[in-house]
Amino acid sequence: MEVEILAFGITRDIVEGNTFRISLNEGTSVATLKELLYQTYPRMKQLRSLRVAVNNEYVDEEVVLSGKEEIALIPPVSGG
Repeated sequence: MEVEILAFGITRDIVEGNTFRISLNEGTSVATLKELLYQTYPRMKQLRSLRVAVNNEYVDEEVVLSGKEEIALIPPVSGG
């Protein structure tokens, strides 16, 4: 399955765009997605944390993706 991923903050710089597509096997978990992203974009490993939101909600890494969700990468945020 191919999914579209929204990138925010520094992840947008790493993937060089606001959105990108990636191919996943059926039944891929968020943890597996993150590992694939770390392999494809090694700079992501340097982030203190990387949260994944599915359909506008943060999810745990064991959540299984169906390919129909809106997936977003949320890097650490700072400011004041």
